[in-house]
Amino acid sequence: MERSKPEEECEVQRWRTHRGPRNPNICTRERASLLDHHCPASLLLLLLLLLRCPSPLPPRPSLSLCRSTAMADGADAGMDAVQRRLMFEDECILVDENDNVVGHESKYNCHLMEKIESLNLLHRAFSVFLFNSKYELLLQQRSATKVTFPLVWTNTCCSHPLYRESELIAENALGARNAAQRKLLDELGIPAEDVPVDEFIPLGRMLYKAPSDGKWGEHELDYLLFIVRDVKVNPNPDEVADIKYVNQEQLKELLRKADAGEGGLKLSPWFRLVVDNFLFKWWDHVEKGTLKEAADMKTIHKLT
Repeated sequence: MERSKPEEECEVQRWRTHRGPRNPNICTRERASLLDHHCPASLLLLLLLLLRCPSPLPPRPSLSLCRSTAMADGADAGMDAVQRRLMFEDECILVDENDNVVGHESKYNCHLMEKIESLNLLHRAFSVFLFNSKYELLLQQRSATKVTFPLVWTNTCCSHPLYRESELIAENALGARNAAQRKLLDELGIPAEDVPVDEFIPLGRMLYKAPSDGKWGEHELDYLLFIVRDVKVNPNPDEVADIKYVNQEQLKELLRKADAGEGGLKLSPWFRLVVDNFLFKWWDHVEKGTLKEAADMKTIHKLT
């Protein structure tokens, strides 16, 4: 049955109203409705709908895929696969200079000197100093694939609490201690039962900044954790190139060689700061069994 002109105008107005959000499902319903009518005006509207209604868009790639693709196509394409994954999956805890949490950011951005300088990104970190029952300190040489400070010698384990509930706990530095237990397993294969969380003694905090090369660097508020335990060690080659236990005299010889540049030996900047400011006096407390007397978690030592 032929419709009157006012009815056709009403149809046009209804289409205009529906097309506001340009919803493909609405367009489909209108097309089906118009196919039931056989007048020139309806055919014209159908043509307009076909031309104007958008096809459903393909799904957008995930953010992680975008990040991975961008990296593969950019200057970081040669980055080791394990380090690449950690750089983008790990979310570091951003803090201010008083160690108040202010947000979180990828490990990648936290270690770009451009971001550190332009945004003053400061993240929380920890450094573990593990001694055996002979009071020798376990050192590690960072792997060649590490993005920052590859192949340098440093303390037992150095990493970051992540932005997750168990590692954000501020009370008695529990978040940092939980993270330390996790990373000792990841990097050195030390089982959790060998390093109980309650056995870590937080001795102090320091704030420092250190460039690694023209692109990468560190800007950390570092929790210094000491523990005395005999442990089983099985280093992860993706993280660690070598390990050794040293006594005080052996460490002093290592420092001499690093200062002289013998054999290309290098120490990490955070380890050197701890050595120069705290380590040997704290080591005496290790041997006396009085470590807790040396603890000062109220002060943040700014050593930049």
